[in-house]
Amino acid sequence: MNLSTSHANHQSFILTGIPGMPDKNPWMAFPLGFLYTLTLLGNGTILAVIKVDQSLHEPMYYFLSLLALTDVSLSMSTLPTMLSIFWFNVPEISFDACITQMFFIHSFGGVESGVLVSMAFDRFVAIRDPLRYASILTRGVIGKIGIAVLTRAVCVVFPVPFLIKRLPFCHSNVLSHSYCLHQDAMRQACASTRVNSLYGLIIVILTLGLDALIILFSYVLILKMVLSIASRAERLKALNTCLSHICAVLLFYVPLIGVTMMHRFGKHLSPVVHTLMANVYLLLPPVLNPIVYSVRTKQIRRRIIQVFQGRKNRA
Repeated sequence: MNLSTSHANHQSFILTGIPGMPDKNPWMAFPLGFLYTLTLLGNGTILAVIKVDQSLHEPMYYFLSLLALTDVSLSMSTLPTMLSIFWFNVPEISFDACITQMFFIHSFGGVESGVLVSMAFDRFVAIRDPLRYASILTRGVIGKIGIAVLTRAVCVVFPVPFLIKRLPFCHSNVLSHSYCLHQDAMRQACASTRVNSLYGLIIVILTLGLDALIILFSYVLILKMVLSIASRAERLKALNTCLSHICAVLLFYVPLIGVTMMHRFGKHLSPVVHTLMANVYLLLPPVLNPIVYSVRTKQIRRRIIQVFQGRKNRA
């Protein structure tokens, strides 16, 4: 089968809602809608509070703004197909639309990982040199870090659409998730996918894997510095400023590792389990990150309470 014939037979992919239970898809519409609403409200509130409150115009909160923007962007990347499947019962997606969604999902996943590394660096500087913290991490420096993180993610993911587009597809066009992923679409090809697999592995190692090691190394250094502080109260205070970031790191990397391990070793598991884990990986961090930072960060929590109290008093 030549390339033109294969693409003629594969003008679209079929996305999967709940595997084996398509009649149950409508039941997922409202929980998913609730999660997306929480994502927009939570991250939107974080962004609004940081913009309005001058006392939050500090490096830590600028990085938190980057995280909130990334979470919203990642959620919006999956929203169109989620709505299409669960709200409108239209699981079909065109080949080009699938590739476009794939590009954005993988890019924003890379951006989120990079932002978490930047936040680890922020905590390192804050604890190592608190007096020069604001002068080291100026708005200009943070802006350059944000541009570097975005550029890296786009550059490493940029070849992926072309690597997929060159493949002939003659197997089933049914994908195993509610959105398009490189590794999922790649399995439907009827030619060698060695280049795609190798490039995907290189991306994972040089971005997510390297980022995880940098974050781990940063916290080894942070822990070493914290333990050198004489006062127990100061040690606890320093560690407390890192807890929200540690939670965000765990929320991103634990589901990611779980999905990766399941793809590698859990092929015998029910497709429903695979789908659930994949959705948790992309939907849970954007929902929970604002909650974690609102609960753990006194300044943000106080400002949110003031806003709601102000509205209540006006009412």
